[in-house]
Amino acid sequence: MDEELAYADIRALRRERVTASRLVRALLDRIGTLDVPGTPVSLGSILAISPDALEEAARLDSANPGRAEQTSKPLYGVPVLVKDNIEVAGLPSTAGSTSLAGRPPASDAPLVRRLKEAGAVVLGTTNLSEWANIRSSKSTSGWSAVGGLTSNPWALDRNAGGSSSGSGAALAAGFAPLAVGTETDGSITCPASLNGVAGLKPSVGAVPVAGVVPVSASQDSPGPMARTIDDVALLAEVMLGVAGIVERSGAGIAGLEIAVAANWETGHRTTDDLFDETLERLRAGGAILHEVTAGEPSGTDREDELTVLLCELLDGMAAYLPTRGASGPQDLAEVVAHEDSHSSVELAHFGHDLFERAIGLGGTGTEAYREARRRNLQWALGRCLEPALSGREVLVAPTYGPAWKSDLVLGDNVSAASPVTMAPAIAGWPIATAPMGLADGLPVGFGAVGRPGSEAVLLAVCRAVEQPARPTWRPESRG
Repeated sequence: MDEELAYADIRALRRERVTASRLVRALLDRIGTLDVPGTPVSLGSILAISPDALEEAARLDSANPGRAEQTSKPLYGVPVLVKDNIEVAGLPSTAGSTSLAGRPPASDAPLVRRLKEAGAVVLGTTNLSEWANIRSSKSTSGWSAVGGLTSNPWALDRNAGGSSSGSGAALAAGFAPLAVGTETDGSITCPASLNGVAGLKPSVGAVPVAGVVPVSASQDSPGPMARTIDDVALLAEVMLGVAGIVERSGAGIAGLEIAVAANWETGHRTTDDLFDETLERLRAGGAILHEVTAGEPSGTDREDELTVLLCELLDGMAAYLPTRGASGPQDLAEVVAHEDSHSSVELAHFGHDLFERAIGLGGTGTEAYREARRRNLQWALGRCLEPALSGREVLVAPTYGPAWKSDLVLGDNVSAASPVTMAPAIAGWPIATAPMGLADGLPVGFGAVGRPGSEAVLLAVCRAVEQPARPTWRPESRG
């Protein structure tokens, strides 16, 4: 396949009048060559391929030979990959777990219906950190019992991040122009940063979560991912159902008051130095920068967030699992029992201690939950976001340093990361990320946080600094 076609953005595809059938066929051929499960050339980024993708592309071409130029549908004929914890009719939607395998959803999640109504072709679903990485304190991001380990196309021994691992890696590998991820705390931002692509976690509640396997009612949000901010903005308009995001994100940042979280560094010198250099692009765009000291999370703050997530997980799974039929686990305790009885597959590399702890905590009706949530919000809003953003519109910081090496024995070794995702996650505020360049030959990300409803402004800031790049990976480069 022509790599220029694989890595073309949506504007280029439309300018060249590439038909949906040609693009879908080319991308499926590329996936079939470079991401074949069980072979040395597999990235492990694709979990399932839509059986009717080519048929749907042909239908769109036949219905509208002029394609997007003659339709009001903003994603007409554009292939999109969807994270496998989001329900897509005809696809597994397993969240990476064998306990949901064989229990396919009866219909599309509302957000998937939005994609299809906008003319998108769902190409398939992407691998992820199983259960969106809420299962084990010793997990390896990007691994699931259903999909195996996702590799980073920039360096195949490096981690693709989590939990939207497959979405980030597939974009970087040129498997689709658009992908959908989900984020509770960092699950779009991290894989976008590590794979050198762009992403947006919208305000909690801005995108419907029905039909999405839950982690946290207060923090979960599906969001758009792409190789460029312009394409993220286009997908965001559809997912949020809000017009004007594309226009505002392209309108520049002149006069924008931006707070720079000087103390939110990753600890990786090359990344942090690159962030400092990146700030000059904001000044060149006319933004007004203010250095601030943002609140840093303590061990207690992190523990409170985990308590909130686990309590909400317990209740959320009890409500969700029965919607997938009566043939498998109906609550978290039954998931644990299933994994214990299928330990050679499910527990091959790490356990489910966080699930066991969630069961012990007892859900959101407890005083422990209420107090943890109260303290968490007090930190995130009262001691972090509101002081840092006083009189300013956007707060910026680096996101992650270069991808760490994957280790299925010892788990993740995230030695270089900023706390930038945590406060907005707790508060339910949006965060956007874009590649700001390479550090030690690997991509690193730039993050922008704002108040609820500021998604378009955050994308404008990221657009001013993004430095898209393409990995030099080839299948024969796997060691």
